[in-house]
Amino acid sequence: MTDLNRRYLLAGAAAVGAAAITGLRPAAVNAAVPQAGTQAPGFYRYKVGAFECTSINDGARTFPMPDKFVANKPKEEALAAGEAAYMPKGMVTVPFNPQLINTGSKLVLIDTGNGVANLEASKGAVGRTLQNLQAAGVDPKNVDVVLLSHLHPDHTNGIRLADGALAFPNAEIMVPGKDWEFWTSEDNAAKAESNPMMKNYFANVKKTFAGLESKVTKFEWGKEVAPGITSIGTPGHTPGHTSFAVASGDAKVLIQSDVTNIPEFFLRNPDWHVMFDNDAALAQETRHKFYDMAAAEKATVIGFHFTFPSVGHVVKDGAKYRLIPSAWNPTI
Repeated sequence: MTDLNRRYLLAGAAAVGAAAITGLRPAAVNAAVPQAGTQAPGFYRYKVGAFECTSINDGARTFPMPDKFVANKPKEEALAAGEAAYMPKGMVTVPFNPQLINTGSKLVLIDTGNGVANLEASKGAVGRTLQNLQAAGVDPKNVDVVLLSHLHPDHTNGIRLADGALAFPNAEIMVPGKDWEFWTSEDNAAKAESNPMMKNYFANVKKTFAGLESKVTKFEWGKEVAPGITSIGTPGHTPGHTSFAVASGDAKVLIQSDVTNIPEFFLRNPDWHVMFDNDAALAQETRHKFYDMAAAEKATVIGFHFTFPSVGHVVKDGAKYRLIPSAWNPTI
């Protein structure tokens, strides 16, 4: 029996490399085609009853882990969680995945990603929503509703093109009323002057929505905000942070938005506080309530910061939770 230990595998790899260099077999190494150097389009369709839904990948950002990425734990614990998830050493990777819901009567885009203005700056890492919508056969002019879960930049900046024009020119823009009230308050902005991250958030809201006030519709929690789409109050991440239940017939999915950031950290450790949460204690409470409900219902859960295609189920694991990703389905 072949001994599949590490020494054997490394020796085998070395032998193949030597054969390629010396011209010995296997000769197929010399027949390689040029490398493509580009990634495939990122979209994934799934059904919810009669609705056709599409997970649209806006990209993923990998960056050195900030000292307080997990605000209430030593950085060493957070780094260990990253290494356990096979993230690059000392780094953290955050994916971004807006959702497109075709109800048959309305085409609804839930969140818009980082925006094309960030596409070049990030060397293609983020800002891919428009090109992936195009790959999925969707004309942005046909989007009827842009439905925002909250007003953080990675969810709202895709509203604008690089030149400032509207990316979805015919869409009604719907925002949680509580979030709009918070982020457009001059008093709140003044209080945030000493916090660089919050100061940037307030400035970004002002820039993104300048001149769009007449196109913005504020919605409340617990209401049907579009056909088959009901808003769910999940505050903490921001004061008006909202999740959505998408239901058609007997089928339903929960779009959790940012109830948790990357699940390898904050679903496995729901009492950890991500640095982006406005009210970390409330966000922690919300996580437990939301995931207790999702686990009890055995609901399909869609996460903005889940690994693409961002579809799965949440199960309880003692006082913690685990994400069970759904298998890729080649049919719709």
